[in-house]
Amino acid sequence: MTASPLDAARKLAPRIRSAADEIDAARELPRPLFEALADAGLFHLAVPRAIGGAECDFPTYVEVIEEIGKADASTGWAVNQGAIFGTYAARMPREVARAIWIETPRSVVANTPAATAKAVVVPGGYRVTGRQGFSTGCRHAAWVAAHAQVIENGRVRLEHGQPEACYFFVPVAEAELLDTWHVRGMRGTGTHHFAVTDVFVPAERTVLSATAQLLEEGPLYKIPRTLAFASGDAAVALGMARACLDTFVELAGAKTPRAMQALLRDQSMVQVSVGQAEAALRSGRAFLMETVRDIWGEATAGAVSLERRAILRLATTHGIRLAAQVIDTVYNAAGATAAYEGHLIQRHFQDIHVITQHLQGRMAHYELVGRHWLGLPIDQQKL
Repeated sequence: MTASPLDAARKLAPRIRSAADEIDAARELPRPLFEALADAGLFHLAVPRAIGGAECDFPTYVEVIEEIGKADASTGWAVNQGAIFGTYAARMPREVARAIWIETPRSVVANTPAATAKAVVVPGGYRVTGRQGFSTGCRHAAWVAAHAQVIENGRVRLEHGQPEACYFFVPVAEAELLDTWHVRGMRGTGTHHFAVTDVFVPAERTVLSATAQLLEEGPLYKIPRTLAFASGDAAVALGMARACLDTFVELAGAKTPRAMQALLRDQSMVQVSVGQAEAALRSGRAFLMETVRDIWGEATAGAVSLERRAILRLATTHGIRLAAQVIDTVYNAAGATAAYEGHLIQRHFQDIHVITQHLQGRMAHYELVGRHWLGLPIDQQKL
């Protein structure tokens, strides 16, 4: 990657934007666009520098994902999912990680959140079987990371008293991709299911999913992975909200609603709505970027505190929720124009209401952070 990550994203943005309808219709990234993104290094932004990745600083990373999200939400989401999962390379021996992420051409690993598969211990490795859900980008991935509990001698193997769960890296050709992503928003993420059936995975091509020790010491890898994912997701949401608001401003200067004598922009209600939306969008973005810079500063100086994690959890959730409010405001003000398929406001209206259904946008995060600040016990793993 010769250009800076942010320059690369900005250069590709017009191409991404022009492909948005195709991405939505195909329910995946078109192959030429995927290859352009991969060749620009955008899927390897969080892969360790020691094995050939970019190991981008966190504030720049979030800005890159925001820039792609402005052009197309599904593309931003797919890049974020592939890139942040690459932080697992920092928890694997370098030669193994290099073989997966670097030596395989245009390599992306598609993951799955829940350990619903089973991995039976056999000589030299494991036999893995299971149906796995919500695997963003699996159609353009070189590998799928099956998420499984380990079965040894017919019983679930325990780690510190809990079922041992690992990711098992399987070449995509050895998995069955299942056409399950039939949704109204974020269609282009291609978040399908996949299945593996008695696939052999050598022991070295595995990593503990929750407790693997860091083998690389860069500050990027001290930031909890769930918060790194959440920061990218919030950046996508805020980026698409910016695109919607800018699109509406253009519409408001050209459209005279039926039974009205003036342009949309001349209506006082529209003027108030735009002012409030702009304030919400700018405040949400400022909060996110402030907390991203703060946690990066802590990670660079040493350990990341629980307090900083709590603030970032709040900023990411609030960013997603504010983006939804902005897009809802724009959609309502645009009238019937925004109801048509293919219109950016309509597509992003659908997109944002899929993002708010995702774990990272849960309203329960407000309660979690509130409990923390009130001195009540919480599940710290959610931070």
